[in-house]
Amino acid sequence: MAKGRPREFDAEQALSAALGVFWAKGYEGATMADLSAATGLKPGSIYGAFGSKAGLFGQVVDHYARTVFAYGPQAVEAGSIREVVRRWLKGSVEATTGADTPAGCLMVHGALATGDAASEAKAEVCTRRAAGEVMLTERFADARRSGDLPGTVEPRDAARYVLALTEGMAVQAAYGASRADLERLAELALTRLPWEQETA
Repeated sequence: MAKGRPREFDAEQALSAALGVFWAKGYEGATMADLSAATGLKPGSIYGAFGSKAGLFGQVVDHYARTVFAYGPQAVEAGSIREVVRRWLKGSVEATTGADTPAGCLMVHGALATGDAASEAKAEVCTRRAAGEVMLTERFADARRSGDLPGTVEPRDAARYVLALTEGMAVQAAYGASRADLERLAELALTRLPWEQETA
């Protein structure tokens, strides 16, 4: 049986280029012509390698998780829950205001996609977000068991609070807020986290 022809392009480079298109234009706004121009691949090659536009987007989301969102897994390794939140917020600010990427967040843009054609892409984004929420929730649960988080705080609520902050900052970035603007918001949030007791 004859072997198929090997790919004649760098998949990671293609995914990085496609990421920029989806991030800037959203799933629905990104056309095959846009994706072809950015990746340097003909539409037929894109379909051959990734199956469909939705298939390409799914792999782009995986690429995003490995690269841009690498701050998440790194943040939960911090020793204290305050440091986890600080690293998570800082990572989000850097990711949504990068010099080489569009402002805002690919995941937030993807979650706002509408219409039947975008349903698969939206499901992909929601699945990825849910995984991030689980990761953060588990870290908060560990903190509660160790006494670093009060026993009255529900870990999932705390995780959703942090995600709400980062998603809100991503929207602010898309509206034009600068990195300095968002760093000030992060510092304000860290002044005292909701579960921290006020000290005299």
